[in-house]
Amino acid sequence: MPIVRGRSIRVLYDIDTIDARNRELAAEIAASGYRDLLVISILKGSFVFAADLIRALHESGLAPEVEFISLSSYGAGTESSGNVRVVKDIESDVKGRDVLLIDDILESGRTISFARKLMEERGANRVGVAVLLEKPGKRAVPIEAEHVGFVCPDLFVVGYGMDAGHAFRELPFVGVVED
Repeated sequence: MPIVRGRSIRVLYDIDTIDARNRELAAEIAASGYRDLLVISILKGSFVFAADLIRALHESGLAPEVEFISLSSYGAGTESSGNVRVVKDIESDVKGRDVLLIDDILESGRTISFARKLMEERGANRVGVAVLLEKPGKRAVPIEAEHVGFVCPDLFVVGYGMDAGHAFRELPFVGVVED
């Protein structure tokens, strides 16, 4: 078990497993018929997953434009406040385009639902969702992701861009702080 910042981290999904799944997801997305694709990474948690998935999309023959939106419902805590706000918006016009939102984890669904509704209101032709992790039993709003990396146990996970109070984002795997 790796020790990071004096804490034991149990690995749930290692580097090789994540890499293989990203390639599978990219092939699935490429076969989904997206046109004039704009990929929007929801910051901060999805930045590592988004970078790897976008490279895998390129290898699968897609050439999406890439944007970033920063949404927040957590702050420095570990539980969602339930209120989503735009911290930094995208610069591109989504009207008439296919959009793929990329997020780290689909849990309550509030953040991704907010983002999807925002893109639909702005006139996106199609809004798909790709998430690295899904916790299906935690939904507070009805939403499903079209592209899911892994169904995750109901644990607070860190690494691969996801944090606990802004720590552990740099880990190259997804894990759980054990102590």
